[in-house]
Amino acid sequence: MSDLTYAEIGATAGPLPPGYHHVRAERVIGRGRVAFEQAADALLCGAVQRRAGAIVRMSDTPLRVGTRIDMRLGPFGIPCLVVWAERDDDHAGFAYGSLPGHPESGEERFVLALASSGEVTFTITAFSRPGRWFTRIAWPANRLIQRRMTERYLRTLDAPSR
Repeated sequence: MSDLTYAEIGATAGPLPPGYHHVRAERVIGRGRVAFEQAADALLCGAVQRRAGAIVRMSDTPLRVGTRIDMRLGPFGIPCLVVWAERDDDHAGFAYGSLPGHPESGEERFVLALASSGEVTFTITAFSRPGRWFTRIAWPANRLIQRRMTERYLRTLDAPSR
């Protein structure tokens, strides 16, 4: 974990650190155990990023702490390291942090929860700041790109309509 480009490892699990742009977004993606299990399988195999348009290579499947994820989105290489991963009966998720070469510095967490009502909720939490010279220059545009990617991520696990 010493290669990560930020010090606040795991901070997406609680109060987000100052000095970063913060993202919190969620969406109900389906209902029931089957919807949850299918979404959890997809989430922990990198499907969210692939379905959102990234080319993804992972050192381990399913994702676990220490998995290296190398994504490419257009001309940008996006190297990350999984810093948290978990799956139980009602929750599944992971968080990855930025490695050197990532356009931003920070962490992003993806969590699925199956409520007692049967709703399956997908939540994304992140903090970031520019990590490269070109993201410092294009910071306002970067926020727009991040917002659009978060919206795309949230739609990738929608359960099919019945």
